[in-house]
This record gives sequence, C-alpha cells and structure tokens, in this order.
Amino acid sequence: MGAASELAATQLRQAIRGGQFVPGEHLGEVELATRLGVSRTPIREALRLLEAQGLVEILPNKGARVIRWSIEDLEEIYDLRSMLESHAAFRAATRVRPPVVRRLFGLCADMEDAARGGPDDLVRLSELNNQFHGEIIRAADSPRLTTSLASVVQVSLVARTFAKYSPEELARSMNHHRELASAMEAGAPEWASAVMKSHVVAARNASLAAESCRSPAMREKAS
Repeated sequence: MGAASELAATQLRQAIRGGQFVPGEHLGEVELATRLGVSRTPIREALRLLEAQGLVEILPNKGARVIRWSIEDLEEIYDLRSMLESHAAFRAATRVRPPVVRRLFGLCADMEDAARGGPDDLVRLSELNNQFHGEIIRAADSPRLTTSLASVVQVSLVARTFAKYSPEELARSMNHHRELASAMEAGAPEWASAVMKSHVVAARNASLAAESCRSPAMREKAS
C-alpha cells in the first residue's frame, strides 16, 4: 500500500471514529477522493484496508459503507474486550517500564485537556484514548493478545465515540485512565486488571444505551 493510500486510510479511520460518518453511511469513492484530495485508487485501497480492520463493509454492486453492528454484536464485542484487555492490563503492570508510565500520565493530562474542549477536541480525545490503550497493550508484551485485541478494539471504538458520553460518563472515563496509570506505576496487576474491567464495562453500558436510544433498528444488522 502506497503512502497516499495509508494517509487516506488514517484520515477515514479518524473520521469514522469521530462520528463524522455514521454506521451504515455510504462511502462513495468519488466523494471521498474529492474530500481528501487524492485519486480514486488510494481511496479504493484505503477502503479495503478498513474493511479488513472491521470498520467498513464493501457490498457487491453497492460499494462501501461504514459497518453497522447490532446491539447483540456490540455486547459480545465488549465482553471480549473486557476479558482480553483486563488480562493485558494485568500483564502490563508486571512488565511496564518507567518511560511508558510517564507517557501514560502524560496522555491522561492530554485527554483531560481535550475532554474540556468542544466537539473537535473529542476527535482528538478518541485518538489519545487509542494511544493510551495501545501503550498498555504493547507493555503486556504478548503478540497473540495484541492480535486478538486489534479487531475488537477497532470495532468498539467506532460504536463508542466520546461525543455520546454524558459529562458524568466522560469524567468517569478520565478517572479510570488516571487510576490505570497509577496501578501501572505501582506495579499492581490485580488493581490494573480490575480497573480496566470496570473501564470497559462502563464504556459498554454507555455505548449500548446511546445506540439503543439512537436507533432501535440497531438490533438488526443492515441487510
């Protein structure tokens, strides 16, 4: 994949995570090429990559669209993420290095700053959140766990944008991040695992509540 395709994939991924494209929305190659200032070939390659990552589906004779998941799908995805990422936090707390802990606290500060901003800052918050969780997953030092989590985290991030959070839910999420960083600093695996499980379950409840209110049709996959 060329540089133009990778850049297009990154921009589209950020737009999907940030809620600029909603589940089920058509992703026309011509429109995207104009929007991103590239030809259709990089767009086509970027869409194939996002399809492999579980963010987009490409349908015969219909083109690409943002993937739409049922409530039952999201419940299962969050359950898997809860098990896998809490285990990752447990492993990371026994292996994490001081420079990584410092990065985690730095990301906490950046996320808290973004959380106080406007809608554009929530897109940045989503990216910072992804970096935070990525640091913990890498610190767990388990290639198999990393592979297992990759598609699960991608999908849940699409459904759970911070724009759907209430102020209380957003504050809780920021507090969880701080506590996770503290557990890593203390080298306390049980603490880290418990906080991560609570963090993911809280995200699950907020996301499913938002999806249920937004569209009862989410209970069925798009045909």
